[in-house]
Amino acid sequence: MLRAIAGLAFALALAVAQAQAQPLDKVSFGTNWLAEAEHGGFYQAVADGTYRRYGLDVTIVPGGPNRNNRLLLAAGKLDFFMSANTLQGFDAAAQNVPIVTVAAIFQKDPQVLLAHPGQGIERFEDLKNLTLFISPEGIATYFQWLKAEFGFRESRVKPYTSNPQPFLADKRSAMQGYVTSEPYAIEKTAGFKPEIFLLADQGFDSYSTLIETRRDLVLGKSGLVQRFVDASILGWTHYLYGENGAANALIKHDNPEMTDELLAYSISKMKEYGLVDSGDAATLGIGAMSEARIKGFYEKMVHAGAVKPGIDIAKTYTLQFVNRKVGLDQRSK
Repeated sequence: MLRAIAGLAFALALAVAQAQAQPLDKVSFGTNWLAEAEHGGFYQAVADGTYRRYGLDVTIVPGGPNRNNRLLLAAGKLDFFMSANTLQGFDAAAQNVPIVTVAAIFQKDPQVLLAHPGQGIERFEDLKNLTLFISPEGIATYFQWLKAEFGFRESRVKPYTSNPQPFLADKRSAMQGYVTSEPYAIEKTAGFKPEIFLLADQGFDSYSTLIETRRDLVLGKSGLVQRFVDASILGWTHYLYGENGAANALIKHDNPEMTDELLAYSISKMKEYGLVDSGDAATLGIGAMSEARIKGFYEKMVHAGAVKPGIDIAKTYTLQFVNRKVGLDQRSK
């Protein structure tokens, strides 16, 4: 009997060793900006070995002002890319670029408008009366929706150049930003907490922090895509609700200007505003998407004139790899 048990234990140990000895699939994943907390779940899956447990050797390739990782994905130089929002998928389809969204890590776009306190700006509509600092990209996208939905006027807009000083100098102004970063910068530099208006809470229901890949990988290597999506979802679960020190160390390695204070602030805002695990993600798991929501957002953007009509949006995404409740049992209550 003891020999049989010993033999079984040896066989199990041998099987595990053989599995671990299998070569890992090398995967490259490009982000859309310098390393930050908004990429944390992907770094977590590297740091805690989740990707390796899923048979993947993942290299994260940070983006930045002089690097277009999305083009590298389309050119076959990267396997996956972290896209900013659903609009980029519509643009790819309009240009017949074979890129497909396979997961939506953020259920809410982190885009906000910030206003000075004490200026009587209590409702979102009150922002219409202010000078608005908006980037050219913002004008072409979400501001078109603001015009169509709320009656905002381009005559109130001045260029936003990632410099908060014009906003700080004009109390009767508002500035674009991300809820995870710009409010922190305002507090640190100007010493006050700005009024924060998250566009997602006003109906701008784009997904954000999307995982994109090429259609040939979806069709030819669906197993690899599934493993990358599942492991990334678990990485985000562990980053938000577990020990994330090792992931943050990797982020600071890739972006030496990042600080522990900003990382902590960004994580707290992701949780406070439900960027990652609100909506369908609460019941279907991080990364969840729905056909109805994508279709509804597309119709809003067409109505606003931000997107051309007639795009086959079914080509922009697939639900094949999400809505599987991955990681729900590991989330801290």
